[in-house]
Amino acid sequence: MKQETFYYDNKIVKYFMFATIIWGLVGMLAGVLAALQMAMPVFNFESEYTTFGRVRPIHTNAAIFAFVGNGIFMGVYYSMQRLLKTRMFSDVLSWVHFWVWQFIIVLAALSLALGFTTGKEYAELEWPIDILIAVCWLVFGWNMFGTIVKRRVKHLYVAIWFYIATFITVTVLHVVNSVELPVTLFKSYSWYAGVQDALVQWWYGHNAVAFFLTTPYLGLMYYFVPKASNRPVYSYRLSIVHFWTFLFIYIWAGPHHLLYTALPDWAQSLGTVFSIMLIAPSWGGMLNGLLTLRGAWDKVRESATLKFMVVAVTAYGMATLEGPLLSLKNINAISHFTDWTVAHVHVGTLGWNGFLTFGVLYWLVPKIFNVKLYSEKLANAHFWIGTLGILFYAIPMYWAGLAQSLMWKEFTSEGLLAYPSFLETVTQIRPMYYMRAFGGVIYLSGAILMTYNLFKTVGKGNMAANEETTAVVENLTAKKPGEKLHAVLERKPFQFMILSLIVVLIGTFVELIPTFLIKSNVPTISSVKPYTPLELEGRDIYIREGCYNCHSQMVRPFRSETERYGEYSKAGEFVYDHPFQWGSKRTGPDLAREGVMTGKIYKPDAWHFNHMLDPQKLNANSIMPKYPWLISDDADIERIPAKIRAMQTLGVPYAEGYDELAIEDYMAQADKITNGLKAAGIETKSEKEIIALIAYLQRLGTDIYKVQPEAELAE
Repeated sequence: MKQETFYYDNKIVKYFMFATIIWGLVGMLAGVLAALQMAMPVFNFESEYTTFGRVRPIHTNAAIFAFVGNGIFMGVYYSMQRLLKTRMFSDVLSWVHFWVWQFIIVLAALSLALGFTTGKEYAELEWPIDILIAVCWLVFGWNMFGTIVKRRVKHLYVAIWFYIATFITVTVLHVVNSVELPVTLFKSYSWYAGVQDALVQWWYGHNAVAFFLTTPYLGLMYYFVPKASNRPVYSYRLSIVHFWTFLFIYIWAGPHHLLYTALPDWAQSLGTVFSIMLIAPSWGGMLNGLLTLRGAWDKVRESATLKFMVVAVTAYGMATLEGPLLSLKNINAISHFTDWTVAHVHVGTLGWNGFLTFGVLYWLVPKIFNVKLYSEKLANAHFWIGTLGILFYAIPMYWAGLAQSLMWKEFTSEGLLAYPSFLETVTQIRPMYYMRAFGGVIYLSGAILMTYNLFKTVGKGNMAANEETTAVVENLTAKKPGEKLHAVLERKPFQFMILSLIVVLIGTFVELIPTFLIKSNVPTISSVKPYTPLELEGRDIYIREGCYNCHSQMVRPFRSETERYGEYSKAGEFVYDHPFQWGSKRTGPDLAREGVMTGKIYKPDAWHFNHMLDPQKLNANSIMPKYPWLISDDADIERIPAKIRAMQTLGVPYAEGYDELAIEDYMAQADKITNGLKAAGIETKSEKEIIALIAYLQRLGTDIYKVQPEAELAE
């Protein structure tokens, strides 16, 4: 074997490191703003660009794809070169990847603030950005596999397995979920509708958490925890079991986000079964990480880096135990649509992703800048500040979630809802929202302290952009006597990738294909008709403003919900919904039956007009933002024919040539609403956006109630 001299590329690592820090602060700041808006609506600033409905997806996308995304690439570009004993395959591809990814982040922030959204959680970005993401991701994969092929070591270390799984699975998730029909440069409709769209979205949404927020970070755990502690991974055999069981089981668990919905029962049950099974591989990975530190606990007491990593791995274990428990139907009946889910998600995000990123940064920055950390005391202070931030965030949200569920479900001795007004629950938990915002401020303060500490460290150091090193070139095809099957697989990266893809696709096909091909999974209802042009425009405005972030459109088959909202939701109600709007959180009431009088007081058009103009005038305790621009801005009526044609392409049964009549029908329905508002003392014009939104809200639920009596529906 010969020994070769070559150079690691530290410059690309440095740039991804700086991007991780900067975008982390931006994402956390957006999160603090969103938390403040939930407690005090004045922080919406009465601007269409800064309402909660637009800030929330900016926060989630910044936290996931900007902060964690750059953290992944920082760790991957550093660790892959060391594990494979080679420079990255192409400096050009590395820099194309870096700059295009940052450009995507900027485009995402601007487009979401402007209201360009698909309305699908964690996948809100419109179709041109989706294409750019796919191209950038393929550049990353090309660079990664090129590096693996030119490696100088035969064995692929466990972290590389997780990087390979991340690339192939995120590719599949992004492509399948992003199939959409463009209408204009900034508007598209999901190719899927209703139940099918919901299943695809939460197959994607749950597995975006699995394969973007978890799988690559497990790879980072397997590299940086042993490096920081100077200890070998506890168990190679456990890492094999962890990897393959994790990869096979996780992809099935998405339907547990849709329990008690109109999704077919068999799909819900599959999601629950595989979610419970997830406890084994998840805890296997957690224990492998924590037991790696055996014999190093003295170091943990002294090192802020290891403290962050220990808490991160523990938070991963806690979140991946809680997730399966929340997939049990009796627990999900309590937790779903409440702030319990928000607490659960942030234990994972702040504890697992945030703390592991902080730990990696504290280890990596001094390493590549050849200098000691500026202040270990400041790093330890950051650890305790960050820990307090998580506690102040999560505990109030768990409390709020339980309070919400108990209040929604409580009945009086006379059999009536104890809290018939949804706003009574909001008023009760508002102090918890103040505490959540306080926790976010504390967590952000710790990140700012870290930024100061790291940049002071950088100022003292001297980085070698091209770090010289040597390595022995191994024979990549040589077999060892008695070599086991997995050892053989570990030196065959493309076979490893293909096997990983097959393992992922098994669960994907079993869950998705029957829902699309077997008609009985989505039975139709004859009374359900396509939206009118005015209602379709109103629905697009509803999605643009992010109303789905706070309102669900899914009445579950619980007595408390049917008493409050009306008849529970059926699969056939949503066959023309591109995309679906079932929601995942109720900060406001469910709107599935908003247009009918059942279980609540019917709201006339004038109420909706005044409610959008100033919710606090109708009830001082409301935390809903004001939407004055809906009253002043004209709808883009000229686009209506194109939207009708797009819907026809998607299979919505508008009559042939209806696009030519759509504007006429739009104005006729709008004029009726405008005249009704005038009779109530409200002067407006039929072209205004508020008219379209009112039409959509008043349509909700009417297809079911206008044809069949309630007694017949109950059967």
